[in-house]
Amino acid sequence: MTDQTPQPPRRRLTASKTAKLKGAAREPSASAVDRRTRMIESKRTNIIDAALGLFSRFGLYGTSLDQIATQADVSKTNLLYYFGSKEELYVSVLRQLLEVWRQPLQAFSADQEPVEAIKNYLRAKLELSRDHPAESRLFCMEIMQGAPLMQSELEQPLRELVESKVAVIQGWIDAGKLAPVEPQHLIFSLWATTQHYADFRVQIEAVTGRTLDDPAFFEEALASLQSLILNGIRPR
Repeated sequence: MTDQTPQPPRRRLTASKTAKLKGAAREPSASAVDRRTRMIESKRTNIIDAALGLFSRFGLYGTSLDQIATQADVSKTNLLYYFGSKEELYVSVLRQLLEVWRQPLQAFSADQEPVEAIKNYLRAKLELSRDHPAESRLFCMEIMQGAPLMQSELEQPLRELVESKVAVIQGWIDAGKLAPVEPQHLIFSLWATTQHYADFRVQIEAVTGRTLDDPAFFEEALASLQSLILNGIRPR
């Protein structure tokens, strides 16, 4: 005889237990995936909005991750789950801004009536300066520092977009639909005149006591810019 402890017989899985095990490995439903996706996007948006407000006031190096986490009402650990570093978050904010700013310029096409297209572009850009002054000031701050974290964005997507729209404007000029101006400098002038109202908002308010939030002042500024720019580029 051998001194062995008898082993209990192995239990067989019943049909109900097998079903439970299969259920444990079931793929999440489409609605559950959609809810999670929306939750992630909502959290990212809250973090970006909080970061934008702080970066536009204090810059990259004057803002801490703790400040952003507090403003976004998330833990620092949770913030770092969505963005690996403060620099990554900063670049994400600026990329989002560039995408918003590129959209009105992307609308330029050769089949448009040029004076009307530029008139509408001035309105769209001034509306962006009115509705997104913090974003404009942050971008201005980055550029004035030499764009250390955004150089590649400026040299690739933005440069390529500007070059394509320079070709559109030059086509309008060649067709006699615009005065012979240098297309690149026209685009720079459109940017400078409209973004001034956001980047130097404090100065404008100090001098005039008004901002673009005042509908009458907005329309006054828009009419002045349209008159200055359009009278300079109409064919003569």
